[in-house]
Amino acid sequence: MRAAICDMVTVARLLNLTLVVPELDKKSFWADPSDFEDIFDVRHFIDSLRDEVRIVRRLPKRFSSKYGFEAFQMPPVSWSNEKYYLEQILPLFSKHKVVHFNRTDTRLANNGIPLALQKLRCRVNFQGLKFTPQIETLGHKLVRILQEKGPFVALHLRYEMDMLAFSGCTHGCTVEEAEELKRLRYAYPWWREKEIVSEERRQQGLCPLTPEEATLVLQALGFTKETQIYIASGEIYGSERRLAPLRAAFPRIVKKETLLDPAELQQFQNHSSQMAALDFMVTLASNTFIPTYDGNMAKVVEGHRRYLGFKKSILPDRKKLVELLDLHQNGTLPWNDFALAVRQAHEKRMGQPFHRRIIPDKPKEEDYFYANPQECLCEGTGCE
Repeated sequence: MRAAICDMVTVARLLNLTLVVPELDKKSFWADPSDFEDIFDVRHFIDSLRDEVRIVRRLPKRFSSKYGFEAFQMPPVSWSNEKYYLEQILPLFSKHKVVHFNRTDTRLANNGIPLALQKLRCRVNFQGLKFTPQIETLGHKLVRILQEKGPFVALHLRYEMDMLAFSGCTHGCTVEEAEELKRLRYAYPWWREKEIVSEERRQQGLCPLTPEEATLVLQALGFTKETQIYIASGEIYGSERRLAPLRAAFPRIVKKETLLDPAELQQFQNHSSQMAALDFMVTLASNTFIPTYDGNMAKVVEGHRRYLGFKKSILPDRKKLVELLDLHQNGTLPWNDFALAVRQAHEKRMGQPFHRRIIPDKPKEEDYFYANPQECLCEGTGCE
């Protein structure tokens, strides 16, 4: 959501067009009814970017569907550079006056974008997109409660029903659970891949770590029973049964639901994006951030933590970890060797500065701009 909004502000600036405050998707798995102003401070968003792009809350009446106007709808081509928007998109406005982009994720390329536009993407993300006062107040309270108890790790445990159904990952699930996840995958027509072999996907490093796997990895990385761990996630699939090994190894596990009074969270219930915003604030403030899957939120948090001074983010090499975990669990790799191998595999995956990887003609495979917005992380001569 954040990345798509940043990209659309940048496209509007490039084309010198007025941007309407974005509409949010309400048809996803979570069916969150939240509007932009329920999550972000819309006045701050408009005012903080006033010198870059004109943003209006809604379309003028003459362009409203109530008055019979039909906006031209289209999804822009993914990973496109400024040439595409200037040559293919800009001419559409002289004909249609209003263009409604009905898909906005990953519509701007990672690389090959002018420096000024890359910096604008960062300005929107790090300064323009501020959460509502209600979210900010409760998020700061969560962080304060955690910090009063000492340093803490934010574990982004992406072992949730939508992720497992979408990815086809069922390692550790019962036969009934695997079948339930498959049915869910078929129920969503826009999840295009249907027949998935879970174990193949896992061996390729394309599955989120299970809670049991995350437990072993955290222990191998040197975290102990005294470590305070904040679980940043929605409902874990399998609930407390699947969290039991993690909780046994790390008794100081907490979630927003256990740290706050139910009445404080009530206004955010059934609004998954607003709940995720609270987690987002906590993950930024944590001493260490560990995502079990490199999805969109994990990548945006990783990049934001780089921006905040390269705060420690341990980014699991899941393909390597699956190999090590299986060797350890079948008795081939003793614990000490397993722990050493895990630590060595992650020495250079701690959120340190590095150049964003560019793969010509394969933008989906190269490093994601928002995970490493290097153009915004350095000024002056010592950047290399």
